[in-house]
Amino acid sequence: MFRRTASSTKGNNFLRVIKLVSPFVMVVVLQAAIAGFSLEVMSSVRAYVAGEALWSRSQKNAVYFLNLYLHSGKASQFAHYQASLAVPIGDEFARWALESRPVDVEAARIGFLQGGNHPDDVPGLIWLFRYFNGVSFLQEAIREWAATDPMLLELSVFGEVIRSELENGPVQDKGRLQFLSSRLSDLNAQFTVHANRFSTVLGEGSRAIKVTLTCINIVTAAMLIVLLVWHTRRLVLQRQAFEDALHAEKERLAFQASHDWLTGLSNRRAFEARLQSELDNIAAGPLALILLDLDQFKSVNDSCGHLAGDRLLCQVSRLLQQNRRPHDLVARLGGDEFGLILPQCSPSSAVDIAERLRRSLESFSFAWDDRCFAVTASVGVTCIADRDTTLEDAMRRADAACYRAKEKGRNRVQVDTEGADVVLVAGRRREAVRA
Repeated sequence: MFRRTASSTKGNNFLRVIKLVSPFVMVVVLQAAIAGFSLEVMSSVRAYVAGEALWSRSQKNAVYFLNLYLHSGKASQFAHYQASLAVPIGDEFARWALESRPVDVEAARIGFLQGGNHPDDVPGLIWLFRYFNGVSFLQEAIREWAATDPMLLELSVFGEVIRSELENGPVQDKGRLQFLSSRLSDLNAQFTVHANRFSTVLGEGSRAIKVTLTCINIVTAAMLIVLLVWHTRRLVLQRQAFEDALHAEKERLAFQASHDWLTGLSNRRAFEARLQSELDNIAAGPLALILLDLDQFKSVNDSCGHLAGDRLLCQVSRLLQQNRRPHDLVARLGGDEFGLILPQCSPSSAVDIAERLRRSLESFSFAWDDRCFAVTASVGVTCIADRDTTLEDAMRRADAACYRAKEKGRNRVQVDTEGADVVLVAGRRREAVRA
């Protein structure tokens, strides 16, 4: 059973930890995914920029070597022309393969490799074209790219025409030679225009992508920071709430340990602790101790039940707390016995206070159902000025005085003078009467 409970506790703790860290994990994963996506996009755009440079240069080289071949007839220059022309043609085939339905990825890969692109860049070139060709800057770049297709075809035809004419020797017709050279120059100018536009669009697009992805990364980083702050604040508030609840529980337990559950007065333990503290500081002034015992409590309990007795004790406790000084202490010591600690109180003042309490109780009438009870108390008073007096001595003296008050007829104040008794007797005793 214990093992199952421990295992269940560990499982619950693990689930709580997962629940606690899951928001951070999700945001971190999102941040990592966005960062990876950003790197992939920027890498693919960089590959297109590099490919454009090779594509543009190869077109110009093809025109250049074909023009040299036109004037010299050297086969090596024609071979250079063919090698240069193969680069933009390979890129053209790759684009056609990606625009076909279904997409021919393998043909596109071969075309890009023929275009001189690095093998590691080819997957990024294909990925960016397939999934982002609807983006405005890439659409415009593709249009400039596709606009060179007729020129490449014309350049290929020109190459074959010039080679066929040079098979019979150099071109002798200067007009024909001038026409072919002029046309090659026009092709070169057109290639340059489209290549410049292609390069410009890619540059603007790459910068826009950089800004966009940077903003996205900043936003996700800000989300992570906000989540961290919010989560930390929540944990701090939870901890504060827990500490407040723990403090409140400690205070409640401490109150329960030091107070009577029924009346809310201090209990005997708290009373004796306070009395010991006052005895230790007796030099601050004389200390008065009053013990009070109700005279009619048993009759109320026996005739009306414990609920009535509890109600009587609560009403008496409120009466005893009236007109008390802030540093006085009223306690229920048990049953119908109450005690008062009066620091810095002279003997005469203590006797006056005790007599006022006795009179207040004498004039107090307790009603329950259709019955009314007179309530009186026997009060014992002792005054302590000797710093050597122990707690046991003080309690014994006050208890003895209270006992003597009961012996001498109740409803009276008995003062302990460590000698002759001083007794203040109240007026006539009141009996319980029926309402």
